[in-house]
Amino acid sequence: MRRISVVLAAGLLVLAAGCAQAEPQQPPPAAQARPDPARDPLLQPIAPEYARQWLGVEIPTRIYGNTFFVGFGGLTVVLISTSEGLVLVDGALPQAVPAIEDNIRRLGFRIEDVKYILSTEPHYDHAGGLAALARDTGATVVASPAAAAVLRRGRSGADDPQAAILEPMPPVERIRVLRDGEILNLGDVAITARATPGHTPGSMSWSWRSCEAGTCKTVVFGSSLNPISADGYRFTDPANRALVDGFRSTFASLRAMPCDILLTAHPGQSDGDTHLAQLRQGATPNPFIDPTACRAYADKYEVLLERRLERERARVN
Repeated sequence: MRRISVVLAAGLLVLAAGCAQAEPQQPPPAAQARPDPARDPLLQPIAPEYARQWLGVEIPTRIYGNTFFVGFGGLTVVLISTSEGLVLVDGALPQAVPAIEDNIRRLGFRIEDVKYILSTEPHYDHAGGLAALARDTGATVVASPAAAAVLRRGRSGADDPQAAILEPMPPVERIRVLRDGEILNLGDVAITARATPGHTPGSMSWSWRSCEAGTCKTVVFGSSLNPISADGYRFTDPANRALVDGFRSTFASLRAMPCDILLTAHPGQSDGDTHLAQLRQGATPNPFIDPTACRAYADKYEVLLERRLERERARVN
């Protein structure tokens, strides 16, 4: 009896050890259940009625090579696939985050593989979803120095032409700062930061190489260039001269940089909505490929800036 008891006790110890080893592990943060969107503080809608114009549902689509469109009818969000993970460009609004994540999954990728999220401009329509996306993916947000300051506090400063009419957005905690010309490397892809101030003081565009069937193209994701502002703001005020100079520097930079494919923060700014529809219909050659696109983009908005400056001067005189 004593021997049987010893054997039984040993067996129970082995069984207990096996159960301990089989204990399920805590899932990584990105895989844990998320709060109900209606209660999630990072997903609360910003300006929902006004923002609806941008959030038309779109099918995720390969633009060229490693570059995919995962955004909306009025807001471009791009996914870049590398040998070491994914890079997302822009985050749209908080209420758009679930759709962005669904689009990434529909392409066969995992949101947990997003390592970086690049910010073009710190306005709520492009950056409002960054905090939720960074939380869900575990990624680091990358922005210019001026944009990083705005993203950390969740509100634009007085140096932004639209500051008086911009909604606050969820602050972003984990940010890596890149300056003009610096390069972000991930796997086999190098992404260059291109300072393009004007629409905001901290606007940043991004460029990288994308290859398909042995042919490589330079893709540029261009920040907005529209010279719009809140009522009462004057670009011609001496205090705002640096921003106007920034606009002019941006136009010159865009004309000079390699640019085979242009994607813009709002697709309609560069006929991206039309090109996307054509691409999905099987148009050849690829309608996005246009080595003159960045120059045309700069030319278009330089005209708008000069008209705005002329109107302001005329009101003074």
